Amino acid sequence: MFIPAKSKDGAVTPWEYLPCSAITPKVGMALVQSSGNLAIATGTTAPTYISMAEKESALAAGDIIPVIRVEKDVIYETTNSASFAAIKKGDKVTLHASDGLQVTATKTSGVAEVVDFDEAAASGAGGKVWVRF
Repeated sequence: MFIPAKSKDGAVTPWEYLPCSAITPKVGMALVQSSGNLAIATGTTAPTYISMAEKESALAAGDIIPVIRVEKDVIYETTNSASFAAIKKGDKVTLHASDGLQVTATKTSGVAEVVDFDEAAASGAGGKVWVRF
């Protein structure tokens, strides 16, 4: 999940309430607007929103959920789906191909700039990674 970790001025990002597509939102899920509804941001699609809703089953298209807008001065904490052995700070990586909850180690057409990562991320999947969009 993408959770705000640091901001330039320390301000709290306000929540917005927007309609979603037929998705099962999770707190920290990367989202984009598509045809008037929020959809999961994956791969090379940079997110514009982060979900603040947690549901166990898919919502109906048009259901309203709380989100925060992605800000360029905010650093988000997430996890990696593959080893960061070849990743360096400043590299841009893609978002996980299906869940919008973590980053990959793929640099081609990356959208999430790696600010930092821990030793667990350097050696395998599931470590802590800090990114900005």
